[in-house]
Amino acid sequence: MFKAGIYHRPESEDVTLLSENTVIIRIKTALNDIEKITLFYGDPYIISADEPAISKKLIKKQHDDIYDYWELKLEQKTKRLAYAFLLEDYHGETVYYADQQFYQLDAHVIEDGGKFFKLPYFHLIDANIGPQWVKETVWYQIFPERFNNGDINNDPDEKLPWNSKIAPKPDSFYGGDLEGIIKKLDYLVDLGINGLYLTPIFKGPSNHKYDTSDYYEVDTDFGDKATLKILIDEAHKRNMRVMLDAVFNHIGDQSPIWQDVIKKGTQSRYADWFHINHFPVVVDSKITDEEFSRNPSYDTFAFTPHMPKWKTSNPEVQDYLISVGEYWVKEFNIDDWRLDVANEVDHHFWRKFSTRMRQIKPDIYILGEIWHTAQPWLDGSQFDGVMNYAYMQHIKDFFLQNKQTSMEFINRLTHELRLYSDTTNQMMFNLLDSHDTARIKTVAGNDKFVKQLLMFMFMQPGTPDIYYGTELGMTGGGDPDNRKPMPWQSVDTENGMYPVTKAIIKLRRQYAEIFANGSLLLTPIRDGIILKRQFGKKTIMGIFSRQNTLSIEDVTEVKVLFGKEDVTNKQLAPQSSFVYLTE
Repeated sequence: MFKAGIYHRPESEDVTLLSENTVIIRIKTALNDIEKITLFYGDPYIISADEPAISKKLIKKQHDDIYDYWELKLEQKTKRLAYAFLLEDYHGETVYYADQQFYQLDAHVIEDGGKFFKLPYFHLIDANIGPQWVKETVWYQIFPERFNNGDINNDPDEKLPWNSKIAPKPDSFYGGDLEGIIKKLDYLVDLGINGLYLTPIFKGPSNHKYDTSDYYEVDTDFGDKATLKILIDEAHKRNMRVMLDAVFNHIGDQSPIWQDVIKKGTQSRYADWFHINHFPVVVDSKITDEEFSRNPSYDTFAFTPHMPKWKTSNPEVQDYLISVGEYWVKEFNIDDWRLDVANEVDHHFWRKFSTRMRQIKPDIYILGEIWHTAQPWLDGSQFDGVMNYAYMQHIKDFFLQNKQTSMEFINRLTHELRLYSDTTNQMMFNLLDSHDTARIKTVAGNDKFVKQLLMFMFMQPGTPDIYYGTELGMTGGGDPDNRKPMPWQSVDTENGMYPVTKAIIKLRRQYAEIFANGSLLLTPIRDGIILKRQFGKKTIMGIFSRQNTLSIEDVTEVKVLFGKEDVTNKQLAPQSSFVYLTE
């Protein structure tokens, strides 16, 4: 028995509260090392020689190339739990695994609850369950400056002609605004969207507004507060949630707060609101990021001189930024916050921020921008989910790069899923592209691959997102080419990507309960994947081919949901997906 491969940690993703008396217990063991695991459990105040622990078998749910993953769902009416594991390997060796160490099994061990792992009380408030409406939401990310120009009266002086075929420059302006979004809400409803994610709309000098100069004002390029209020109200009338983007890692250097530091130095009331390395603060508009990085007088986002970094450990800064969050939730009834560069802000601040937002709006969705493993932020006290870049990258690598076997791909997805609880995975923000990545059409090369990737993503745990224009086949490389104006002149709701995207969204929303709460099973096949989502008596199966034709079973008796046109004589075409329902 390989004891070093046995791992369980209480108060983590290994212990998931589902209700006030229901919990899922997980444990992982070295691959193919353990044959069976028994859980001994009971109330810590009851377990004794007179009333020994109850025993139940764990189920081996999944594995990757390193671990086997086991779990058990159980109810505990007293809302307190003491538990331990009895493991047996394939050679008959047994070991008892409890809170302090490994033990040899005997009657005294299972009668002594003092040695057990503990869940002292089921505090549901500590669980990362998240708002339930998120699981039924399909998001649409809008870069406001490039989506639609609805009001020419607020156009920037340097506005360029609306052209979706020419790559923008970093400082290009086209006149997209909030009124333009309002005018396209019915278009989005027709597509099936019920969640809007807007990149920053607050006052800032750039086209992207991630260099905020005033958190309390809508940028005049986009309109005003009255227009924003109309947008949110109209979205809500259409049962559509609205998520705003907040930049609390740094501020723009044109902010009056930062300008006060530049002018007054150590005498500024804001001198301790930032990470100043030495005074005077040196600001030179001609200096490059590379030059600044050699001797920065203050900390910034990356090494960008015009984005000085907030000192969020300062109580005054905390109060200021939390008041910003309060204002837009209270006064405009927004439904969500997307938090930029969230991993570079201290956990202490995020706990205070999230607690306050949930006090104001208990079902608010709080999303962090984190590109790497995010367990420290997803313990229930900070974010509901993060932008699921890591998980989505594995999907793109498998289908587009052709560098992994099907089993290697499943191992990678399993590893990512097992980093978090099932309830956390339900809150993850799944996306194939964004304003920070190349567009999926450019990466994939053709609509067929995009269609397959969308279908695979929409069948995953988590809440899916469409980057504006994906439904119209928009292309673009890295920033700023991925931020072209929306090609409204080429909208075709009968052909191209639009009807396909609409069908995928419709499927996801029609069977939201299965995709939100159902189990997930991934099975490797020759150059492809079988994906199974099951909830109750209903099962949705998806078959995905990669570069080659796949033979599939006779499915004439099932309800086909997607991809019927890609199957001929029980053969699934390359780069295709076939999805069906069984009951």
